[in-house]
Amino acid sequence: MGDNAHISVRPLTPSDRNAWARLWEGYLRYYETEVAPEVYEITFARLLSEDPNEFHGLLACVGNQPVGLVHYLFHRHAWKIENVCYLQDLYADPSVRGTGVGRALIEAVYADADQAGAPSVYWLTQDFNHTARKLYDRIGVKTPFIRYGRA
Repeated sequence: MGDNAHISVRPLTPSDRNAWARLWEGYLRYYETEVAPEVYEITFARLLSEDPNEFHGLLACVGNQPVGLVHYLFHRHAWKIENVCYLQDLYADPSVRGTGVGRALIEAVYADADQAGAPSVYWLTQDFNHTARKLYDRIGVKTPFIRYGRA
């Protein structure tokens, strides 16, 4: 699939379960982790929920073939009146990297955030994720925050 391939982005549907699972498994494998089968089931159900406070999921497709995914969530922020948007998972199949799939997914999240009145969109990545960071440096702004987790 070349750089001229037409990319469309659309919400997940129930019939996307297998394609979504294949892509999410690739994402988890990239980060050297895995989750139990029940997490797949619960996560997919959350992504299909119509609750605006639940996770949202989009697929990037070339033709009818899903080639990328994004998961994101709107939540409150103590410093703002409006919600903010956390982009948790972003993945493009290795066969389509560099063709605009990641950009299309992020821009779709930006558009959904704008429509929801949440102008702030943020995400995290690992420092070694150099390929994705090249895109992120063009489409976002690196912040000085360092993430900590519970010991």
